[in-house]
Amino acid sequence: MNVMRFNVTVREDIGKLFRMKVVEIKGNKKGALSEAVEEALILWLEKYGVKIH
Repeated sequence: MNVMRFNVTVREDIGKLFRMKVVEIKGNKKGALSEAVEEALILWLEKYGVKIH
């Protein structure tokens, strides 16, 4: 599987809340943040009618 790197800027409060929830749900394991961001991207795409295979 190929991967792509993103460098994004978000509001500090949103970033902190997201990271805290990621640790709560997925733990502090390596790759947890990337997994959560990918899940969020998929949900956003599906919300706007993009089918993910």
